[in-house]
Amino acid sequence: MLTKKEQRLRRARQTRIRIANQGVARLSVNRTNLHIYATVVSEDGTKVLASASTAEAEVRSSLGGAGKGSNTAAATLVGKRIAEKAKAAGVEKVAFDRAGFAYHGRVKALADAAREAGLQF
Repeated sequence: MLTKKEQRLRRARQTRIRIANQGVARLSVNRTNLHIYATVVSEDGTKVLASASTAEAEVRSSLGGAGKGSNTAAATLVGKRIAEKAKAAGVEKVAFDRAGFAYHGRVKALADAAREAGLQF
């Protein structure tokens, strides 16, 4: 039997194979119990073009203290920031890599905020 983490990583591997065939930059999302992280990776997967997370000091101060990085409001803020940083790096179109996490809650909030801020996926 696979553990819950191994199942998630297996799903993530399948997604990354499909994204690699598309030939576009990848918006990868990782969530933990305390934070949510978003990274835009180049088409070939060798360079990080932009990144944002709730662990950044500027984001934490705007959220209002400790323990606020694990809710949908924080994910929405990170989604807006990653879209701004990606557009500044010259990336308009990305493939969304949810890393095996369910498209629900914080992951969905981040994706919706990034779309509203101008990223296409």
